[in-house]
Amino acid sequence: MGEKKGRTVAEQITDMLAGAGVKRIYAITGDSLNALTDALVRDGRIRFIHMRHEEAGAFAASAEAQLTGSLAVCAGSSGPGHVHLINGLYDAQRSDAPVLAIASTCPSAMFGTGYFQETNPILLFSNCNFYNQMAANAGQVPHMFQNAMQHAVSQSGVAVVGLPQDVSGLEAVGAGATMEPLTTDRLPEAAAEELGKAADILNGAKKVAIFAGLGAAGAVDELAGLADLLAAPVVTTYKSQLEITRNCPNYVGHLAYLGMWSGVQAIAEADAILIIGTNFPYPGFFPAGRDIIQVDVRPERIGKVADVGLGIRADSKLFIDALTPKIRKKTDRAFLDKALANYAEILAAYRKPVESKGKIGAIRPEYFFSLLDKLADDDCVFTVDTGMNNLWSSHYLTCGKNRKMIGSFMHGSMANAMPQAIGAALACPGRQIVSLSGDGGLAMLLGDLLTIIQYKLPIKIFVADNRTLGFVKWEMELAGFKPEETSLDNPDFGAVARAMGFQAETVADPAKLEDAVRKWLAAPGPALLSVQTDPDAASFSFSQKMMADATPANPVENF
Repeated sequence: MGEKKGRTVAEQITDMLAGAGVKRIYAITGDSLNALTDALVRDGRIRFIHMRHEEAGAFAASAEAQLTGSLAVCAGSSGPGHVHLINGLYDAQRSDAPVLAIASTCPSAMFGTGYFQETNPILLFSNCNFYNQMAANAGQVPHMFQNAMQHAVSQSGVAVVGLPQDVSGLEAVGAGATMEPLTTDRLPEAAAEELGKAADILNGAKKVAIFAGLGAAGAVDELAGLADLLAAPVVTTYKSQLEITRNCPNYVGHLAYLGMWSGVQAIAEADAILIIGTNFPYPGFFPAGRDIIQVDVRPERIGKVADVGLGIRADSKLFIDALTPKIRKKTDRAFLDKALANYAEILAAYRKPVESKGKIGAIRPEYFFSLLDKLADDDCVFTVDTGMNNLWSSHYLTCGKNRKMIGSFMHGSMANAMPQAIGAALACPGRQIVSLSGDGGLAMLLGDLLTIIQYKLPIKIFVADNRTLGFVKWEMELAGFKPEETSLDNPDFGAVARAMGFQAETVADPAKLEDAVRKWLAAPGPALLSVQTDPDAASFSFSQKMMADATPANPVENF
């Protein structure tokens, strides 16, 4: 560890993190991380959140960063701690979350010797970050940590610093920067020539559609005004729908495999398409031979999934503000009216399973999500597991006044919702936090329910207990395979949660569900509601035929 003469590197790092505005660190202490843990706890400015799994810690940090826009920190110790971080860090990187991961390692003298728990963070994390370096001596630490924090914040992604065990205990060199990572309000604006070209394309097209992502969330009113001028249907990503629909009369659904055929058709039939503020990952939804304009602050995303004729690096709001005066109001609204009618048809179909409610042991999940939409706070934060919960939430949750939704929308990981709820609850005290968990997802990281109890976080966890990996089941059937190895033998999740200290209930009867939901949401502390849902429920609507047929093998009444 070296002889301590003044403050240690671990104490210097603590100063730097606190100076950068870091409020907490999600980690499991031990071995190579002990010196830093000790420094953090003695200092007291940064709260050490003891997770049960490092992956959950990375997910929690990602959620905090996404909700606050500020740097969040997680850590993992040598070997297994590093490996456990990877999945959550991949998700953070693909979610544009500014996260610093501290990967403490074995003593530097042991590198390359096959030492106990030896891993190489630079190799291990090489594909999920904007900065990834290893400190070899005390003099490097302040500059590396400042660089790492600056990369994470300015590029909205992950930075990793490898910190050998012996370096943590050395005497610090230099004062160490305590500057918050710099950001800038100088957002990119479109050039006059680009605006002119965009206006010419949009004014000259008979049928215009707008496809908007989360990058346009700061321009909701402006986007609605532009769409009105263009008589353009507005299609969103799943990730952005709660944001964009807050004021969007022209909204006709969201795109991709969880979306609505009304949106798919609007994009397919448009003469010109404006794509704005999205990192949409799916090719195949944008027709060839059309005039496509894409606007994004990150130019590397332009043309990723569409044949773009005009790419513009610009902030969404600044672009719309500058473009709108150049747009001539379209009087022919037939294209928009058709798209709105299609969307209304889909919404009417969505009411069928809500009204049927299901039966004992097979409650319609759509009924639960409809109740949740009615009863949840207007500023609720929903964290959503990958899988069928994405489908239900995308169809039944609406925006409220300031609702937020976080999920693993780009990385598509199981088990994200519950640990993301931990980060959300710590970042947003006093705000209602609801985790929409699948039974497979919750079981994967079940241990961090204990973290929720330890810190008395008033998180409300819903478990869709359909005894199957539902989305995988439908994927297999849609691809022509017989579903195999998708069944789950579940415990009574309510009983498990009560044993951990939750207020918890298991509901099998649809007649009892509304009262249970009200009680669950009103609980003063951590609460879990396990609902036995119908494993055969499906309401895929990205295809008009699929919606009409309900499912590949089931009749319409099962929609």
